[in-house]
Amino acid sequence: MNQAVETAMKLFHARGYDAVGVAELVAAFGITPPSFYAAFGNKAGLFARVLERYGDSDANLFAHARAKGGSVAAVITRVFLRAAELYPECDGVAGCLVLDGARNSTDPDARALTATAKHGARAELRDFIAAEYPQRADALAGFVTIALAGMSAAARDGADRASLDAFADSMGRAFRREAKGA
Repeated sequence: MNQAVETAMKLFHARGYDAVGVAELVAAFGITPPSFYAAFGNKAGLFARVLERYGDSDANLFAHARAKGGSVAAVITRVFLRAAELYPECDGVAGCLVLDGARNSTDPDARALTATAKHGARAELRDFIAAEYPQRADALAGFVTIALAGMSAAARDGADRASLDAFADSMGRAFRREAKGA
């Protein structure tokens, strides 16, 4: 089922949760609907597995940046630069699955799943920032998450790597200023 989750991840990332139906998924997986429901419970169950897989992948900007060590400002700058690298269109997919995969979804389960993922990522980011900037950690985490959401949206709208790199550099500098309380 790992291949099915990988296939679903690409479909949901490219077109969004609502635009991918169960009939398309079972056809892409080469299985029957009863097998689909036995494996995943429902479409939202599959989406939960997709989000988990996505969070464990190289798309986890924070984990990737944090693994290289350094100060909070250095890690956050790497987060922005990694977003600039990953968010532009690649193989027909742009932006972040967690930020955009269920945007405007009519399915409350899909929206709840992405909200939970966003909340967890923001809390992890806030806790990391608090190690150096405890008084400003919440505001700085908001700064980072809003900037990343903007970068993802811009990439989905066609922003290229050069534009996102320039923005990432600016956001790294802005983070440093904001962290100092300027």
